[in-house]
Amino acid sequence: MATSDAILQVLSGAGPCVFSSNPCFRSSDLTFSSKLHVKCVKKRASRCMKMFKCSNVLQNGIGNHWFKGLGDRDLSVNATIKKLHLLRCKGPQAERVSGVTEEGGNGAWFVDGAKSLNRNGAVTGEQTDGFGVQDAQQLTREKEGFASNGALNQEKERSETNGAVGAGRDASPKVSVDPIEEEAWELLRDSMVYYCGSPIGTIAANDPTSSSVLNYDQVFIRDFIPSGIAFLLKGEYDIVRNFLLHTLQLQSWEKTMDCHSPGQGLMPASFKVRTVRLDGDDDSATEEVLDPDFGEAAIGRVAPVDSGLWWIILLRAYGKCSGDLSLQGRIDVQTGIKMILRLCLADGFDMFPTLLVTDGSCMIDRRMGIHGHPLEIQALFYSALLCAREMLAPEDGSADLIRALNNRLVALSFHIREYYWIDLRKLNEIYRYKTEEYSYDAVNKFNIYPDQVSPWLVEWMPNQGGYLIGNLQPAHMDFRFFSLGNLWSIVSGLATRDQSNAILDFIEAKWSDLIADMPLKICYPALEGQEWQIITGSDPKNTPWSYHNAGSWPTLLWQLTAACIKMNRPEIAARAVQIAEKRLSRDKWPEYYDTKKARFIGKQAHLFQTWSIAGYLVAKLLLADPSAARMLVSDEDPELVSAFSCMIGTNPRRKRGQTNLKKTFMV
Repeated sequence: MATSDAILQVLSGAGPCVFSSNPCFRSSDLTFSSKLHVKCVKKRASRCMKMFKCSNVLQNGIGNHWFKGLGDRDLSVNATIKKLHLLRCKGPQAERVSGVTEEGGNGAWFVDGAKSLNRNGAVTGEQTDGFGVQDAQQLTREKEGFASNGALNQEKERSETNGAVGAGRDASPKVSVDPIEEEAWELLRDSMVYYCGSPIGTIAANDPTSSSVLNYDQVFIRDFIPSGIAFLLKGEYDIVRNFLLHTLQLQSWEKTMDCHSPGQGLMPASFKVRTVRLDGDDDSATEEVLDPDFGEAAIGRVAPVDSGLWWIILLRAYGKCSGDLSLQGRIDVQTGIKMILRLCLADGFDMFPTLLVTDGSCMIDRRMGIHGHPLEIQALFYSALLCAREMLAPEDGSADLIRALNNRLVALSFHIREYYWIDLRKLNEIYRYKTEEYSYDAVNKFNIYPDQVSPWLVEWMPNQGGYLIGNLQPAHMDFRFFSLGNLWSIVSGLATRDQSNAILDFIEAKWSDLIADMPLKICYPALEGQEWQIITGSDPKNTPWSYHNAGSWPTLLWQLTAACIKMNRPEIAARAVQIAEKRLSRDKWPEYYDTKKARFIGKQAHLFQTWSIAGYLVAKLLLADPSAARMLVSDEDPELVSAFSCMIGTNPRRKRGQTNLKKTFMV
């Protein structure tokens, strides 16, 4: 365990200290246009709600010139642009919508009503990350491999359907289609949402038996991720591209809660396509609008932290799978990435490199005691930083942001790997902690009391394997196992290779608890008794072993599969998929399962839940073609490994002398 001065020494070599003020963040970036606010106030109450409208303004290249002038100087202009370029789509005939036409040979994409996606150009060149330049030839080979993958699959399907390939040759036998997969694809396509005649996403659930729709008829960003990946693996790129661009245009709308607006760069939790009547004499004139929800209408009124992180991850996956790197290079997309990063990397009062969030701001969107620094958000944060670094265009305006990004990656990887990791050896170390230690050399840095080690944990921890705990705060360690955080730590490379294998060892050792009759427990164990009453507020939906309180969620299958494929252990995921196949279709694709062994369909679970369907499909597609998982996974960065080893190798007992107090101050 390293001393604090060792960490600062390593970080100072890579760039500005992550704990100091960063000059790349300016107050001007966080201001809203006062004119827009006044404009909203003057509107009638019935029309004060801002809704995004589809239009063909951007096809003339206006948006490109605005963003060219914007650069990195004033991101608040982004909101003004969207107000000036209201995208209008009057029904029933959809107008043509075009993407920004890039200068310099990037080409343009056009979505023409219900027509297919056409590309008039492509980008070739080098992708730059924070520590060096990738080989251009390798990138081109990777791009061509992914781009041809979908075409080869489509050609194979056509040849199988047509029977004989040529005259005088016997017809090849038709490959049998798995009826469960066929049903899943039909249901997934039935859940598609169209805007201006083009597919834009999938609704959360399409349950005809439920009278309580709530917001399950909306397109959720986190819910669409497995759907989008399934379409990418199938070679259907249009819907993913449309989703990425339209959700980008919803970014930073001036949604408020009690007259308070969230920070710029925030992505909505969900949006809905509404058909509204136009003002005028013609009563039949209508238009389609996109109505985003930033949390002001959600249960608990919590803004999503994970939406923007998932958006960046899906953007990278789209580029790797489709070969269309021009989308990443667009000015508006580059600006959107930077806005998300600046929101996440902004300086605050927190001393830790982890992202500070509230309860209910991620997949566990109700009060479950995960406020502070939950593992799920840290894993997604780390993954989004890596993806953004890979996609950010190398330019002078991005230098400070990339420097801050690299510093955060080093500090975050060390913090999670060192302090969140637990196995039998580490548990015994915590059990013998001394408390009230004051100094830079303290072993128990967060003043964890040994009495926090619960009896269930002592009995549950196997001799082999380990995992990353759910949360770490001063005087508090949440020892619960959270599946998404651990699995995505493997996929993103946040966990080391040894830790990644140990997590999979742990899942195998605790198979009867975490997988049981239906994969996969969202967390383990459940909050029960007085603990459930205090932490959840006696939430009737989060009763023990239900919903977010240790319920089983089939959608986690795709993340388990990606993690297993990365570690070359696909047999673990294949075994889990076989268990899920026995019940998912028969149970009508429920949202989640209840009880300790996942034997019952969730008491309030929606049926025909889209991400349950998509999660299963992605798992099957990845197992059939493991090489496709490379669009999701990230390998350990050599520079991060080197920095981490340097921190670990420092003697924690070394005294902090006066010679180590030299610091550089910025005036």
